[in-house]
Amino acid sequence: MSLEDLRKKVLYNNSIEIWIKTCQEKNIDWYETGNYKKFIAFLLKNNLNMKQRSICFDESDSISEAGGNKKRFANKLAELKDENAACYTIKLNDPTIELIRKFSL
Repeated sequence: MSLEDLRKKVLYNNSIEIWIKTCQEKNIDWYETGNYKKFIAFLLKNNLNMKQRSICFDESDSISEAGGNKKRFANKLAELKDENAACYTIKLNDPTIELIRKFSL
């Protein structure tokens, strides 16, 4: 599923879901918290309008996706107590998707 497909499901998405789809498009391991923090730092540096929020993945989201467990990943991020490790709500529109695709490690 691409970022466009994710946008078709819901206009506002959480940054972890967006991160996973971005990694799938770029063939990056999404389970690395350090890379997620770089991704969020990139979005914040580029003044993307995001709202920080707490996130809870239910049991159906805890299953493995592309080699990782979303619930475990979110818990690892929560332990970091860092703005770049937080979860955000992001509106997926064309300019946002364009910015996200400019991200590279």
